[in-house]
Amino acid sequence: MIEELLPQTVVAVEAFGHDGADTPLFPEEAALVARAVEKRRREFAVVRSCARSAMEKLGVPPQPILPGERGAPGWPPGLAGSMTHCDGYCAAALVRAADLASLGIDAEAHGPLPEGVLPSVSLPSEAERLRRLAARRPDIHWDRLLFSAKESVYKAWFPLTGKWLDFMEADIELTEDGAFRAALLVPGPLVGGRRLDHFAGRWTAQRGLVATAIAVSHA
Repeated sequence: MIEELLPQTVVAVEAFGHDGADTPLFPEEAALVARAVEKRRREFAVVRSCARSAMEKLGVPPQPILPGERGAPGWPPGLAGSMTHCDGYCAAALVRAADLASLGIDAEAHGPLPEGVLPSVSLPSEAERLRRLAARRPDIHWDRLLFSAKESVYKAWFPLTGKWLDFMEADIELTEDGAFRAALLVPGPLVGGRRLDHFAGRWTAQRGLVATAIAVSHA
C-alpha cells in the first residue's frame, strides 16, 4: 500500500496485524520498551521488523533502530527512511541517501478525527477545502487524511532541518486524484542548493486505512 505512493528507488515493507511481533529486538531497543504496555511493545517490534527487512533488501546488515531527537528514527549511515504504525498496520520505507534527500510516510485508521481535533491541526483555508472535498467525495474522511499528510510532512521535514514544524506551518491542499501539495509557511530546508517552499506527496485510502507519503529529491 505504501510502496505504490513512493518512487521505485524506495524499498517499502509493511505488515498487517501482528506479523513480526515475535521478532527479537536488539538489547538497546528492548530496553526502551521494557516498561511499555503490550500494544506499544508489539508495534515497536513489528515496525522494526519491517525496517530491517527493508535494510536487508538494500544490502544493509540488520542493526538497532533507536529514536533520536524528537523521536526520529536513527538510520544507518547512507540511508534515509521513515516508519509508521497504527492499529493493525506497520510500515517502513528506506532508500539510499544518494537517491533521495528525505522520506516521510504515515498511515492512520480511516475514520473521522475525534471531535475538536481538526481545528487544532488545520488552517481555515484547509478546513474550507476539506468541506468542498467532503461534498464531492463523502466516502473519504478528509480530516483524517489531512492529519496523516501533516504527519508525513513533518517526518520529511525534520531530517532536513532538525527543527520542529507546527501543524499550522504547512498549508496542505489535497486533491481527489491521490496527490497533495504542502506549502511551507516558514523558510524551507536547503536541498541541492535550493530552498524548498513546498513538499509534494501522494495519498491512498484502502483496507480501512488512509496512508500518505512524501519523497524529497536532491535536485
